Amino acid sequence: MKITGIELRRITMPLIAPFRTSFGTEHHRDTLLVRAVTPDTEGWGECAAMTAPLYSPEYTETAIDVLRRYLVPALSPHLAGSAPFDINAVNRALRRYRGHQMAKSALETALLDAGLRTTGQSLGSYLGAAVPAVPCGVSVGIMDSVPALLDAVDDYVNQGYRRIKLKIEPGWDVAPVRAVRERFGPGLLLQADANAAYTLADAPHLAKLDPFDLLLIEQPLADDDLVQHAQLARRLSTPVCLDESIHSAEHAAAAITLGSCSIINIKPGRVGGYLEARRIHDLARAHGVAVWCGGMLETGIGRAANLALAALPGFTLPGDTSASSRYYTTDITAPFVLQDGYLPVPTGPGIGVEPIMELLDEVTVSTEWIPL
Repeated sequence: MKITGIELRRITMPLIAPFRTSFGTEHHRDTLLVRAVTPDTEGWGECAAMTAPLYSPEYTETAIDVLRRYLVPALSPHLAGSAPFDINAVNRALRRYRGHQMAKSALETALLDAGLRTTGQSLGSYLGAAVPAVPCGVSVGIMDSVPALLDAVDDYVNQGYRRIKLKIEPGWDVAPVRAVRERFGPGLLLQADANAAYTLADAPHLAKLDPFDLLLIEQPLADDDLVQHAQLARRLSTPVCLDESIHSAEHAAAAITLGSCSIINIKPGRVGGYLEARRIHDLARAHGVAVWCGGMLETGIGRAANLALAALPGFTLPGDTSASSRYYTTDITAPFVLQDGYLPVPTGPGIGVEPIMELLDEVTVSTEWIPL
């Protein structure tokens, strides 16, 4: 498969409502899309990086820069000729450069999408999807008041979401979790996400969440501290899930060995792409560790690919693969609509969706073409 060039397209999408976590509040999504163009087709990938280095060291500007300077040029020998396309060779070539997992993931996804479109295979089929639809959860940001939170959760429950995730931080944790559990009862699948907002000294306070029968507490401590997560896990009855700490299958293996977690949130952008995400899935499944698919406020491009991943057999918990309307009034693809708490896994070639160019052009901030 010959790639004629790569387009970097930056877009800005306003959110339906501000989304607040322990590391800040987002009012819009600054997103980088990568388009891989061949003589016969094209493929799309979405970069999960945020505008600022808050969730991870990566941010949109660094993703653009590393793609332009290093990642795309490094692939010229693999993409500019007529040799058979080998996504694993592409993956190995990108490993030479340290970090920048989200940029790598976007590029890998665009190339996978283009390659699979030439063969007519869906990403779900390629990865090993086992189900036609996946159960969906929703992430609820930090609110100004508990009544506002209860109203938001009530709305999501009525929409049919199968699991509710509450963002927490010091000063907004036990009270909101208690209020949601008391209002909606023991039947609601409920979990909390701290985004690394606590320290091990907070263990006695975090233990106050144990009576509320949470599915898990996600990333309570620093992203670079597997040892203290293992210590915390032994002091809580609530299962500990890792997110920001897991950047590769090697990180996942270390966390499992240390007992740092019993559940892993797999975000393809955070781990460098869908091939590495599948490796983590396979590792976790072999060790009896549950996994679920996290989200980064994706557009329909990223959401489609995440649904393909979430359909693998080891994804036994509802993920953050919410409907398009959770974040955007108008998406750049045909909207994903919740159906009895589930979203269908796209079955078309590649990621199974394409952007609607009129809508995409309306939110485009800049484009850059890199010929190969």
